[in-house]
Amino acid sequence: MREPNPVEELISGAAQDAGGWLGALPVAQVATSADGTIVRWNRAAVELLGFTPQQVIGRHIGELLHPGADRSLGRSLWEAAAGGRGVMGTVTAWHQDGHPVELEIWASPVPDRRDDASAILVFAAEAHTARRIRGSSAVWDGLFARSPVGIAVLDTQLRFLRVNPALEQMNGLPESTHVGRRLAQLLPEVNAEDMEEAMQQVLDSGESVVDRRHIGRTRADPDRDRVWSCSYVRVEDPGGRAIGVIASLLDITDQQRAHSEAEAGRRRLALLSESSIRIGSSLDLERTAQELADLAVPHLADAVTVDVLDTLAHGDEPGMGLTGGVALRRLGKAPLTGSAVADVLAPLGRTLDFPAAAPYTQALAGRQPFLLARLDEKAIAPAARHTSKPAQLLKLGVHSFMMAPLVARDLVLGVATFYRTRSVGPFTSEDVTLAGELTARAALSIDNARLYHREHDTALTLQRSMLPQHITPPPGIEVAHRYLPASDVNEVGGDWYDVLHLPRGRVALLIGDVMGHGTQAAAVMGRLSASVRALARLDLEPEDLLYQLEAALDDLAEPMLATFLYIVIDLTTGRCRMTRAGHPPPVTVSPGGTVHLLDLPPGTPLGVGGTRFTTTETTLEPGSILVLYTDGLIESRGSDIDERLAELTHLLAQPHPSLTGLCDNLLTHLAPGSADDDIALLIARLPGGGTDPHLSMEARAPLPR
Repeated sequence: MREPNPVEELISGAAQDAGGWLGALPVAQVATSADGTIVRWNRAAVELLGFTPQQVIGRHIGELLHPGADRSLGRSLWEAAAGGRGVMGTVTAWHQDGHPVELEIWASPVPDRRDDASAILVFAAEAHTARRIRGSSAVWDGLFARSPVGIAVLDTQLRFLRVNPALEQMNGLPESTHVGRRLAQLLPEVNAEDMEEAMQQVLDSGESVVDRRHIGRTRADPDRDRVWSCSYVRVEDPGGRAIGVIASLLDITDQQRAHSEAEAGRRRLALLSESSIRIGSSLDLERTAQELADLAVPHLADAVTVDVLDTLAHGDEPGMGLTGGVALRRLGKAPLTGSAVADVLAPLGRTLDFPAAAPYTQALAGRQPFLLARLDEKAIAPAARHTSKPAQLLKLGVHSFMMAPLVARDLVLGVATFYRTRSVGPFTSEDVTLAGELTARAALSIDNARLYHREHDTALTLQRSMLPQHITPPPGIEVAHRYLPASDVNEVGGDWYDVLHLPRGRVALLIGDVMGHGTQAAAVMGRLSASVRALARLDLEPEDLLYQLEAALDDLAEPMLATFLYIVIDLTTGRCRMTRAGHPPPVTVSPGGTVHLLDLPPGTPLGVGGTRFTTTETTLEPGSILVLYTDGLIESRGSDIDERLAELTHLLAQPHPSLTGLCDNLLTHLAPGSADDDIALLIARLPGGGTDPHLSMEARAPLPR
């Protein structure tokens, strides 16, 4: 076997290192004399046709054509080359093992000094492989030239070999400037170090990188950041060795901006949705203001304060004019701790006075948001005349500032202030709009709280004014009573009780609950209370009195219902006549401590109409206790009514120091927190019966003289 030619090995290795046609397409080199005798046969020819040099040198080249092929074509091609012209064509050759091989050949004469053809140089390659490579090359060249995606070919030293027109336009540099240089030398502001690190990783590992985002500036657009989606693929020779990198770059700046704007829009919608849940969860000024501050940090700002008119914070009506300045009470602040900016700002509860010319006052008077997108010495100059805080905030990194007034139902209630320190850019018009939406919702909740307190105070005042201020029972009977208003304005107003003197040594105990809320219920309660006092003087039977009360409800413009319990007691005999209109049953406690829920016909509430009321008679032992109450005492969310009644009777069976102590004990155990509904409680002890065994030792002790 012929020893490998070192020169051929060198040429072959160089071709593979170069890549492209020379590396991917084995090309046989054959030389013949002028008469067609083969004089040279290289290693690629051996690989292509299987014949060794010893087998073919000295033979005529035409003998290598396949027996079934058109030999005339092969001879004509060789004769044309021998005649002094370069030719190319496709022929079918004979492989050493006997199968045909379709070849593309390129033949050219090698003239001697007399310009006569003394030899023919023939290059041959497998035709199918050659066509495939030509096709791939054509596709590549077309893609490279016409693709809107920037494409670059770089060598193993990450130097540019080729760039396509799209990348020339992106970078603002021609291809000639790119070739032979590295990215860091051409465009240092495109984050070249990170891009080259990614390409080197691809060269080393062979694993492609897809859609790696880079941000930077090029000479084509030096004043704006651009965003590129970059992909890197390693180029290898047939032996698998890395010979370079192909980089493709897609400018996605506009898509990224649209995506960022869409994301910001979704965040704003999510924040507004959350605000409808978190802001105004209670009718409390301080809590609502703090909810606004907590919600805005960090989604919108890095620090937020919420200030409400000082008059409003005191429970008064907001003032109408701001010409003389304004006093604001700080009711919301976020973050409360751990922020240098927040530490500079006034704490919660502080009252801040602003003159008429201060920006705070102007923002309130104008009822429009106030924005300083970029905070600097010039921007803070107007406020700096009144306080040193703006300069301090500027030193702490506050670079953007806005204020949004709290306005509801055409009333100015306060202002929310937003500070930004993070490097996310200044507040924008979209941020101002969002702040306006948040403050509008908070302002409405704050105004609702204001109206709630006013309505609550009105209803409570009316309710208490209608209740008996001083109950003076007849001699011998002891009375204690309590009224506990509900914590919610919607529950105040309908409960009342009374003790009335009747002729012939009798007394009437009564308790009722108008099934309505607010001032209207309190007003109806007052009307019923006055009617009962007037009707009782007529000494009507209990059921007749209830019919008259129902007629009084029928006279109202709007239908109302009320529960009612009326008990007439003969203090001499202990005889009781009781009528019930949908009200909870009374409870008796005997002198011996036995507790009973009196079984009375429940009746229907007053105002239903068409119902007959029934009077029940019973006689109580001297010294017995009667307990009358409204449903607020025994009704509780999540508790069964029978369980609550059992708890009531259990408490009444315990020793008690006095009737007033018994009232307090019942309220302490059955309504320990803020009441969901009004509670009215009336307890009476009948005369006689000696010493009550349920009185404690302290109650039995003689009074000091």
